[in-house]
Amino acid sequence: MGVSRRNYILMMGSSKRRSCCSSSRSSSWLVMLVLQLLVLMFQLVAFMGLHQGVEAQGSWEIVQNNAGIASMHTAVTNYGTVVLLDRTDIGPSQLPLPDGVCRNDANDESSTVDCTAHSAIFDPVSGTIRPLFIQTDTWCSSGQFDADGTLVQTGGDNDGFSKIRTFSPCAADGDCNWVETTTPLQNGRWYATNQRLPDGTQVVVGGRSTSTLEYVPANGAPVFLDLISNANDAQNDNLYPYVHLLPNNQLFIFANRDSILFDWTTNSVVGNLPTIPGEPRNYPSAGSSAMLPLSGFNGWTDPEILVCGGSTYGAFLNVAAELPASISCGRIAPLSATPAWAMEDMPLRRNMGDMVLLPDRTVLILNGAANGAQGWGNAQNPVLTPVLYTSTAAVGTRFQSLTATQIPRVYHSTANLLPDGRVLVAGSNTHQFYTLTGDLPTELRIEAFSPPYLSGNQPSINNPPSTFPYGSTYDFSISGGNPDLIEINMLSAPYTTHSFSQGQRLLQLQTTVPVEDFFGAYTVTATAPPSAVIAPSAYYMLFAVSQGIPSQASWVQVGNN
Repeated sequence: MGVSRRNYILMMGSSKRRSCCSSSRSSSWLVMLVLQLLVLMFQLVAFMGLHQGVEAQGSWEIVQNNAGIASMHTAVTNYGTVVLLDRTDIGPSQLPLPDGVCRNDANDESSTVDCTAHSAIFDPVSGTIRPLFIQTDTWCSSGQFDADGTLVQTGGDNDGFSKIRTFSPCAADGDCNWVETTTPLQNGRWYATNQRLPDGTQVVVGGRSTSTLEYVPANGAPVFLDLISNANDAQNDNLYPYVHLLPNNQLFIFANRDSILFDWTTNSVVGNLPTIPGEPRNYPSAGSSAMLPLSGFNGWTDPEILVCGGSTYGAFLNVAAELPASISCGRIAPLSATPAWAMEDMPLRRNMGDMVLLPDRTVLILNGAANGAQGWGNAQNPVLTPVLYTSTAAVGTRFQSLTATQIPRVYHSTANLLPDGRVLVAGSNTHQFYTLTGDLPTELRIEAFSPPYLSGNQPSINNPPSTFPYGSTYDFSISGGNPDLIEINMLSAPYTTHSFSQGQRLLQLQTTVPVEDFFGAYTVTATAPPSAVIAPSAYYMLFAVSQGIPSQASWVQVGNN
């Protein structure tokens, strides 16, 4: 690569012996040397570019080698801490409760006296874990944050079937803990989905052998939905239905391969949407879904829903772990005059994948397996490679494969966006009890994935607001990044379980042209969402994004509280 030391000496020696020769020969030698140096520079630039290309695929790090529990349900609080939650009827975990604290439960199917934790609060910055006490079984339950940041958690199995629990977050070194309320659900729910509504309540949809939806706090009797009935589905591929609040105040509800528009103010189905082609998409076939980002620049209209992955029918019913997972994604605009599914293929087959909306308005899809379905021992061939989906790119160019992890994450794994732009990945337990050996052991390690955008120069918000009333404007002072390519984006903190992030939402705020100040920073005026229909009142992570590179998020409470 370039001129060797020996050749350089020979060239110099040759030039000295021929110093009497013509100046044209000397010029030729100089030209050759310059060309060699140019080659060296070109090769160096090419090498640096290749190296940057490798870094640009993202990176993984283990942030906790032993969390003590395999998190089946995960949620990020407005303190930046992370709630980890597993089932209780699983026998002892690897995380002890404080001395003298034990769970006594005569109904427990495994340990009537259990002195280990099945929930914890985790600090992703320091890596510290504090055990939390929870009494009733949260196996395959559901949840969502309220406007004040309280996590409301509903249902489960056994003695948790009709239970409502709350968790008011605190810092990692605080003393917050779970509270078991005395008001039960009207219908017991196992494998249900929660969605926060504009009026401050939560709708809880479906569950195994539960073909209704209800509201928490209760608001009338439960409402029957044929969409989530088990009558026509022996495999019950309608569990953990995908529920999204649309900007026209209707709910998009998807189960198995069908979906409806539901008016929660009148408790009525107002539209039936086309059947998505391909395989079953909900638990236990286990695809995933996200509503693509909404934008203030188009008046918060034209929502689109993305559904990816799933399993061949029968993979769960017949415990046929060799059957292939789905490779397809469907995308639909449910409020268009003629809604239809636009189909495209992922780079890899995947079930049990988790979709995470990223602050640059892309969708990260990670975790899962290429064969089988959800359930104990029902999956094979873990998919280690995440993919990035860019909804604004042309068809055929929307997917990008990223750096693979070394840790399989299959049944009962989760993925959640952190305020620093990383994605926290936890859990994976394909066994009835904790099994720490074998090909797919119970996974107690917690990882963080740094998406490609974290390799760039991050902007920063100098004056983050703490509250953001509906329809108000705010002047953000931003340092770093490119002022000509700046966005202000808000993301909710969902409750993630079983390949679906309940309540996940990304809002691109309408902004003005940046104005530079005397100190090198610049001001961008952003307008808050107009109402709770667009942004149900809650804490959101607020990012400044420059050329696709996000700042550290600030927590902002959106609404008129």
